[in-house]
Amino acid sequence: MIEPHTSIISTISTLIELAVAPVFLLAGVAGLLNVFIGRLTRIIDKLERIDSLEIPENEFNKKDFFTKRRAFLVMRMQNTNLAIFFCTATGLMVSLVIITIFFTAILSFNAQTLISMLFVLAMFSLIVALLLFLREIYFTTSYIKEKKEDHSFNLNK
Repeated sequence: MIEPHTSIISTISTLIELAVAPVFLLAGVAGLLNVFIGRLTRIIDKLERIDSLEIPENEFNKKDFFTKRRAFLVMRMQNTNLAIFFCTATGLMVSLVIITIFFTAILSFNAQTLISMLFVLAMFSLIVALLLFLREIYFTTSYIKEKKEDHSFNLNK
């Protein structure tokens, strides 16, 4: 006969095994958050540089350029903030999955539906965060391409 103590240890080790995959997912989400926050920091630094510039009133071209550039950076900042929100929501839901796995064993209730729904929502949230990140990359590369084309145009004059 198996001792109750051995059964509890076996159950706990099984739960830990079940929680390992979501924990790796959490590590990946943390890495993504680090990348997103790094990009957000760079955008904010650029915005602060633009905001600190003093452009004379008679230089309309420069003022127009910096106004457009600022609006573009604000749009990128909002996009990155959304990516951070959805990535953080993913981490929260994965954490809830892990906690629910343990509570199901401790409190002896069936939470398969809840765990499944949380995991699906976490994956949906992660997909949205990654799509927003792709959008941010597109914004950045399109600006660089545009800048490069403007620069080559100016060189040909």
